[in-house]
Amino acid sequence: MTASPIRLLLADDDLDDSTFFRDALADLPVMAHLETVYDGVELMHYLSKNSLPDLLFLDLNMPRKNGFECLAEIKSEDGLKELPVIIFSTSFNPEVVDSLYDGGAHFYIRKPGDFSKLRAIIHKAIRLGSEKNFRRPGREGFVLQD
Repeated sequence: MTASPIRLLLADDDLDDSTFFRDALADLPVMAHLETVYDGVELMHYLSKNSLPDLLFLDLNMPRKNGFECLAEIKSEDGLKELPVIIFSTSFNPEVVDSLYDGGAHFYIRKPGDFSKLRAIIHKAIRLGSEKNFRRPGREGFVLQD
């Protein structure tokens, strides 16, 4: 019996960041299928029309609907609120991080500029998020670092 690939969804409007993510994922020893959307409206449409991914990597600064709005919408809808959401952002403001935790996100990752660090942190997020009986960590485990 073969394990099915983990289904990932990346919501990020930056094409370079999306490519960097895809390249890092391809370099990992995991079976994964990655879909990408490029703004918040496209993300919410995708989630309403497709089967849910196993993990959602969500950028905060996107056009049309930002990551904060998407997170609030996801966590308020019965069919979506259990979806593990990993915030994937270039910024790091402790107050914003706290509000994202309070809003129901599962993890927060500050996008690293280094390929090996990106690969390591994506791998860690996938490993943690795909554990059997995965639960949202406490506040102390919210920010993932390589």
